[in-house]
Amino acid sequence: MRKIVMILWVLPTILYSQDKIEGMIMEANSENKEIGLPGANVYWLNTSVGTVTDIDGSFDLAYQTEYKKLVISYVGFKTDTLTINEPKRVRHWLTPTDNLDAVTVTSRKQATARSYLKATNTFTVSSDELLKAACCNLSESFETNPSIDVNFADAVTGTRQIKMLGLTTPYILIATENIPSIRGASQAFGLSFIPGTWVESIQITKGAGSAVNGYESIAGQINAELVKPSTDDTFFINLYGASNERVELNTHFNTKVGKKWHAGLYLHGNSHNKSHDVNHDGFLDMPKYRQINIMNRWQYTNAEKGLVSFINLKFLNDEKQAGQLSFNPETDKLTTNAWGSEIDSRRYEVSAKFGYVNPEIPYQSIGIQGAFSNHRQDSYFGLNQYNIEHNSLYSNAIYNSIISDSRHKIKTGISYTYDHYDELIDAENLAPNYERTETSVGAFFEYNYDNLEKLNVTAGIRIDSHNLLGTFITPRIHARYTPWEKSALRASFGRGKRSANIFTENQQMFATSRTINIQSAKGNVYGLDPEIAWNYGVSFLQGFNLFGRKADVTIDYYKTDFENQVVVDYENPLEVNFYNLKGDSYANSFQTELNYNVFEGFDLRLAYKYYEVKTQYNSGELDKPLVPKHRFFANMGYETKRRDSNQGQWKFDATFNWLSKQRFSSTAGNPIEYQLPEFTPTLATLNAQITKVFSTKFEVYLGGENISNVRQSNPILAADDPFGAHFDTTFVYGPIFGSMYYAGLRFKLK
Repeated sequence: MRKIVMILWVLPTILYSQDKIEGMIMEANSENKEIGLPGANVYWLNTSVGTVTDIDGSFDLAYQTEYKKLVISYVGFKTDTLTINEPKRVRHWLTPTDNLDAVTVTSRKQATARSYLKATNTFTVSSDELLKAACCNLSESFETNPSIDVNFADAVTGTRQIKMLGLTTPYILIATENIPSIRGASQAFGLSFIPGTWVESIQITKGAGSAVNGYESIAGQINAELVKPSTDDTFFINLYGASNERVELNTHFNTKVGKKWHAGLYLHGNSHNKSHDVNHDGFLDMPKYRQINIMNRWQYTNAEKGLVSFINLKFLNDEKQAGQLSFNPETDKLTTNAWGSEIDSRRYEVSAKFGYVNPEIPYQSIGIQGAFSNHRQDSYFGLNQYNIEHNSLYSNAIYNSIISDSRHKIKTGISYTYDHYDELIDAENLAPNYERTETSVGAFFEYNYDNLEKLNVTAGIRIDSHNLLGTFITPRIHARYTPWEKSALRASFGRGKRSANIFTENQQMFATSRTINIQSAKGNVYGLDPEIAWNYGVSFLQGFNLFGRKADVTIDYYKTDFENQVVVDYENPLEVNFYNLKGDSYANSFQTELNYNVFEGFDLRLAYKYYEVKTQYNSGELDKPLVPKHRFFANMGYETKRRDSNQGQWKFDATFNWLSKQRFSSTAGNPIEYQLPEFTPTLATLNAQITKVFSTKFEVYLGGENISNVRQSNPILAADDPFGAHFDTTFVYGPIFGSMYYAGLRFKLK
């Protein structure tokens, strides 16, 4: 193992031999913002050596001593020629042309952008897209995105979970600035622990993802980039209030400390203390809760020496109360007086990132990341108790370079993770304590062939030594080919492996009267073997003009095959059974999406998605419960034109979702009054928001969720007998509360 790590570190320094330059091309503007120009042409004068900038305006280009003049051009901007005498980092601003004979082509930056150049099927969701909905936290940031499904895990806790390619959150690697963050104890509620205003952008990758980021991802990767103290507003405030009496406050304070340091303090608070029971079943339709979330963020930048670093300190306290309207925690906790639940989470985090780019050889860089978190959750659900404490340590070191020239890029490095879990459970048929420690050390190597004009291939491999999962290899390959103009044909495959945290990932089962059984196979985690899956996918992106307006269409198909899976079996209505897969388990996902700029300021997004998700249960091969086979999605957005930054503007956005019927897990063994049909009804919801922008400093917004007022009438089975054998809160397929309206304001100072 040690020899492999040494080889991966030494190999890059032996292989590269030719210089290159890197840089960023930006649009000159009066506000001095760094707005990258995607698609700008960058080439050496009188040569065929050139490239185009990516979505952020960044580029890299081979350099030789005979190259002296660098030409930068972009439609609607003045063409500039720079003199380059040595390889260095270039930062250049292009000025819009004022030639009266020129034709100026203008285009709004897309709120959700897909790359035509990357090997991975990745798209970036900008802050503009996040503002189309209230986005109070990360779990609510995907309402306008057809690739991510959002639904409630149960009828009492209000927990939202997401799905990608038909698979739930545990199979998606969710990171904050490329540091895995929502995992382990935070798996169930972690998406609600990242406030929406803290998020600068989200990168969503379908498929296995990069080997650099770890071995756990199976369905895809989601990375949330946080706002930076150096570029965020000096002061920002967001106030939010909803018709269900939910209130939220977000404030950002950023300042420059010295010449090279910036500091930011970010505060988030939310509260909901109103009792709602629209369906009159005696239970709260949504929990009462309050959350305090604080982040202190430090940024160091030294461009001359190529240094940048971030230090983050976070604290979270989150409290929830759910259950019957008559439940009083002071007198009824863990009694049969009334059914109730409390979930109290406290989390501490510290993380640091350090990056170095060699000013003399800009294609050489080193990145080091480290993070520690302590997460404690104390909770009970009726008579079931579940407490967990999770200490986690993550570190990663990455070295970037090239081989021969800038078409051949490499990444290599090592990573280390440490996780200690201590779970206390008071539930029928389970041991009172489950404690374990997981450690893993790994090394990775990733090669990228990047011929931007036609072909891009990323091939990665990593080897990890895990104290419970053993030593194993994780391969990942992504390829992009451009058969003709404005197109991208992609293919990928990769392997993922993970240990299933069966209790924290399935906490909704504690809010039932089911007996929990673990059918041990003498594995190392709860007596179960690790989950292993292969993911394969193809995708095609085509851009075109329709009636003189920009449009693009995407078609993709992904298949996930499980070698082993920890099956969560709800098919016996009196039990939840965990066991290793015996047979087939797979998830097939097909999606087609159209984006079209109908006319100036008006964008339309349409999508259709088909899922086939099947698992071999003890009772036979069945569709996975509560997964719709068909989904139709439509989003429409319109913005009025602004002549300058001080002029007002209106923004309108609406999102429609239609879901086909979904299979209920079997209730055939229940008494007739507690039996459900085989399938749910179809479901359609409509969300909308209007934003009035008064200036660059101030705006207000008004919106509604589930305007169609769709409600699941009886989301809790046996609500009239919560301590009886048939009580179950997990049969949730749609909204419970009905329509909800909200309003808010945003104010900022540069």
